[in-house]
Amino acid sequence: MNLGEMKQKVLRLIEEIAPEKTDLTDDQDIKNKINDVINQVQYELARIKKITAIETIEVKEGEDYELSDLDNFYQLDRIKGVKYEHFGNYVEFEEEGIAKIYYYKYPKRIDKDSKDTVKLEISDDALEIMPYGVAADLLKSDVSNQYGNIYANRYNELKNGLDPRYATSTAIIEGGIDI
Repeated sequence: MNLGEMKQKVLRLIEEIAPEKTDLTDDQDIKNKINDVINQVQYELARIKKITAIETIEVKEGEDYELSDLDNFYQLDRIKGVKYEHFGNYVEFEEEGIAKIYYYKYPKRIDKDSKDTVKLEISDDALEIMPYGVAADLLKSDVSNQYGNIYANRYNELKNGLDPRYATSTAIIEGGIDI
């Protein structure tokens, strides 16, 4: 799903869509905030439903590497190929070789200048609940009708149901177990 499709989903949900408009809505306040709110919600969802990334680099023994130099680095999973020590945002390589860094990253930042064709990087299940989070934030200051609270409650309910796993494990024991 891309940014423009997400905007359409949100605006249809809150009944503010004007499909004949290039900005999709007549509401100037929503128009000014929607990209920033989409960015905030996608970052929140990316911390639950993590985006995986792999980087391969050539390293030298004793070399220090700052993990924030990786593309949109969020959290280290593991490093294969060389021995290393990890401390906070830094890695010190204990041998020369090729390091394959497995990590989680933040999605590409969405701002006011982002094109509607930008692909959103979070998983499909997170994308399906994202409109409720965006709607809640867009409408939270509209105290007259409480729609912001209604969407926030639904978003939190759906968010709590997200499964952060990418795969489940299976163990096969051949020859039985002697207890």
